[in-house]
Amino acid sequence: QLPLVESGGGLVQPGGSLRLSCAASGSISSFNFMGWYRQAPGNQRELVARITMSGITNYLGSVKGRFTISRDNAKNTVYLQMSSLKPEDTAVYYCNAWEPGMNYWGQGTQVTVSS
Repeated sequence: QLPLVESGGGLVQPGGSLRLSCAASGSISSFNFMGWYRQAPGNQRELVARITMSGITNYLGSVKGRFTISRDNAKNTVYLQMSSLKPEDTAVYYCNAWEPGMNYWGQGTQVTVSS
């Protein structure tokens, strides 16, 4: 097991910024992918951003240029810097760690973008 704990969510006005953190209780250096997903009410969970062991990133099209994912293997933490937030970014954001045979999820953190 690899407990993942997200933090940093909250209420922010449109155009604002938030930084989400995902702290793992163990090493994340072996995981092929660390990612952030989100799920809005009535919608399926979708991949927002992910980062490989070597630091290659990819993003959901609607967040490109606004969100940045990073990982600090020494701190066993993954971050999602979100800027220029829009109401449609409102969702529960989940951290994910994946390698063949292992797939772990955090409990999620709520992000609400509203004026």
